[in-house]
Amino acid sequence: MAIALLVGAPPGRAQQSVGRFDEAHTRFGVELLTRWGQRVKGDFPRYDGKIVALDDTRRQVRVRLLASAVRIGDSERYTQMARGDSFFDAVHFPYVEFLSDPIDIRLVETGGPLRGRLTIRDVTRIETFHLLPATCSRPARDCDVVAHGQVDRYAYGLDAWRLALDKDVRFTMRVRLAPDEQP
Repeated sequence: MAIALLVGAPPGRAQQSVGRFDEAHTRFGVELLTRWGQRVKGDFPRYDGKIVALDDTRRQVRVRLLASAVRIGDSERYTQMARGDSFFDAVHFPYVEFLSDPIDIRLVETGGPLRGRLTIRDVTRIETFHLLPATCSRPARDCDVVAHGQVDRYAYGLDAWRLALDKDVRFTMRVRLAPDEQP
């Protein structure tokens, strides 16, 4: 999500979309832990997002994950359960959305907190994800920009299977800019 931190906007062009994600490299993952220690991993292969330049040094990340496309490993059964009304309820709540607070463009290099409003099942809460420090000199171009964090699923009404699943849902974002985007 923090990929746009590298992308600059021309002076005087505030509130401008400045980058799109590279579909070949960008991944949005989800993970739950069972009460028996098993990791249940999935992903959101369909998403919409943009980075908005608020001014010369600040950006805002906007991401919408399509809940009806969530996949849980190779399991059709777990995938349908995750999309169903007992969990994401994709029919009634089609998107998981994140809107970051304004962030300084240097955060992509140093790492740090990525705070914003997360909406799941029409419940919006302030959450903080952790952006990892860059692993290359051109983050979002030559290497992924990675952020992760966990949220209390009960706070969003994701309260099915309390006896089988831990209360936390972990989200991971690995993002790169499309090769044709301008720096």
